[in-house]
Amino acid sequence: MSSAASLTKFPCPMKKIGELHVITDTTIQSRFSHAQLAEMAIEGGADTIQFRQKDGSTREIVESAQAVQTVCGAHDVPLIVNDRADIALAVGAAGAHFGQDDLPIASGRRVLPSGMIIGASARTEEKILEAISAGADYIGFGPVYQTASKPNAELPKGLEVLQRMCETAHCPVIAIGGIAAETAYEVIRAGAHGIAVISAVCARADPVAATQHLHDEIQRAKAKIGV
Repeated sequence: MSSAASLTKFPCPMKKIGELHVITDTTIQSRFSHAQLAEMAIEGGADTIQFRQKDGSTREIVESAQAVQTVCGAHDVPLIVNDRADIALAVGAAGAHFGQDDLPIASGRRVLPSGMIIGASARTEEKILEAISAGADYIGFGPVYQTASKPNAELPKGLEVLQRMCETAHCPVIAIGGIAAETAYEVIRAGAHGIAVISAVCARADPVAATQHLHDEIQRAKAKIGV
């Protein structure tokens, strides 16, 4: 698989986007809270935490997100809040990530301060370019592989499509969907700037060790392609 996409020169100054995003989840497991998962993921080498909570009142979600932000702040690791610009602002997160059915990127850019990171899920070349034009700092692309974390997920895109989309995007691409330690290396080799995972950390017996394994595979691939 070509590594040319990883060497793409982005045309404008970028915010620093992490390479290992761990999305905390309390639906596929109930052993750990969002904050506990964030603490363990950071210990294992995650350089970005994404908080996603669909259920509960706004007050409950704010309280959970604030606990995660406290952990992230203590370790100087950015927190990205999924779906909710208001929650991101309320807890002082580093940014927000919006899916294709969430707040439009242009609206998010108007609502959030310019220094905040905005990520956008996009699955086609047209949507990627549209999101970047609207102000997205990075693209979340997937699912690369079959995933059980989202029951309504689309069919897997595969490495060839990932590579093509990485070549299209003039910003970092974070691959998501069914990625595990066994496949992280080839995903980075296909051109992804980084990966985002849920079950590969949250559903593992030892989230710290699972995160460390993913981190090591990302760094091995980056070293191989000279990034």
